[in-house]
Formats: sequence, structure tokens, C-alpha cells
Amino acid sequence: MSENTFYPENPSDSRLETLLSTEMLQWAKVNGSDFARLMAYYKCAMMEVETKFNVLNTEYSLKLDRNPISSVKARLKKPYSIIEKLRRMDKEISLSSLEENLSDVAGVRVICAFQSDVYMLADALLKQDDVTLVRKKDYIQNPKPNGYRSLHLIVTVPIFLAHEKKVMRVEVQLRTISMDSWASLEHQMRYKKDTSFTDEMAQELLRCAMLSAELDARMDKLGKQTGCHYM
Repeated sequence: MSENTFYPENPSDSRLETLLSTEMLQWAKVNGSDFARLMAYYKCAMMEVETKFNVLNTEYSLKLDRNPISSVKARLKKPYSIIEKLRRMDKEISLSSLEENLSDVAGVRVICAFQSDVYMLADALLKQDDVTLVRKKDYIQNPKPNGYRSLHLIVTVPIFLAHEKKVMRVEVQLRTISMDSWASLEHQMRYKKDTSFTDEMAQELLRCAMLSAELDARMDKLGKQTGCHYM
């Protein structure tokens, strides 16, 4: 997968983004090289996790005669988004605060064929002895009120540099094709500029999420009947 593939973040108000971009430029004058180095470390950690999933996809394709992973997407959080989030959390805007308080600077999203693949791949990742689980949120079994479903993992992985080893945090999201399609369209509609998002629209999206969940359950059942699942 190309390392330049990014999945979108929630858009900020344009005026706030401009303000944060200005502050970010001022901050960069002081922290520029150190910030770039830290972002490189996060990028390396993100690449490590991507590689792990690509290896798992290859292994399971031999056992299942199909690919459980449809795609892997990744992104590094933008500087102004980092500053904005630290501000919302009322945390100091510094590199040490960034490392201590933010778990989603590096993100990897894994799109799976079946819902059962989500848990199979998550379990396989967490069994690796260099991966440590920090936090897990299962929005598949416990969807968000708006209907959002996905399995979120915060993990740490080591990266091996020329003269040191660093342990970095990465956010991993695993979801099915239908979960990803719903989330992508919901994001586009909810945050479309110059459009008011009504309660009726939110309710309709929730109904669509319920239909998506039913689709996943039915496809999982068919997958078991046709022998597509790994036992």
C-alpha cells in the first residue's frame, strides 16, 4: 500500500484552522526539527503495523483461499489537528505533551471482508510478542449512538533506529466494507459545508447503520455456510 494514503479527519472551522496554522508555524520555528523527527518515528511505527497486517493477509489468504483484508489505509495527524486536539483536552502544547496525551497521531485502518475477519485479525495482531495493547474499544458490539461501528485498538510497537529503539503508539481501526462505506458517507454528509444537518437526517443515517449491521450479520452467516471463515 502507498504510504501516502490517508483517511480523513473531521474538518475544522476554516477560521480556527487558519489560526491554528499560524500558531503551528510559530511553534515549528522553535520545535521544527524535533517535531519532524517525532513525526518520522510515528510514520515508522505506522509502517510497522501496516506490514504486520499485510503479512497476516498473505498468511490467511493461503488458509482461506481468499484475502480477509480488502485494504489498509493510514495517516499521520496534521500539525494543526494535533494542536487543536491538545487545546480541546486543555493540555500543554509541546512535544512531550503530544507523546503523553495523544494516541491517534499515527493511525492505521484495516478494511475487512467479514465481521469475523475483524476479530480474527485483531487477535492475530495482539498475539505478536512485540505488540502491546494499551486500550480497546469495541464499537461493533457496542455501537456509538449515531450508529458508528468499528473495532478500535491503541497499541504500542517498537521501531528500530540506527542507534536506539523507540516504542510508539498507533491507533488501529478494523471494520468491514459496509461499516467503512457507512462511516465515509456519514462523514461527508454530516460535515458538508454550508449544509444544515438535521435530526431527521441523523435518524435516517442511524437506520442505514442498522441495515449495514444486518448486512454484515447475514454475510457472516453465508460465509460460514460456504466455508469462507477460518476455523
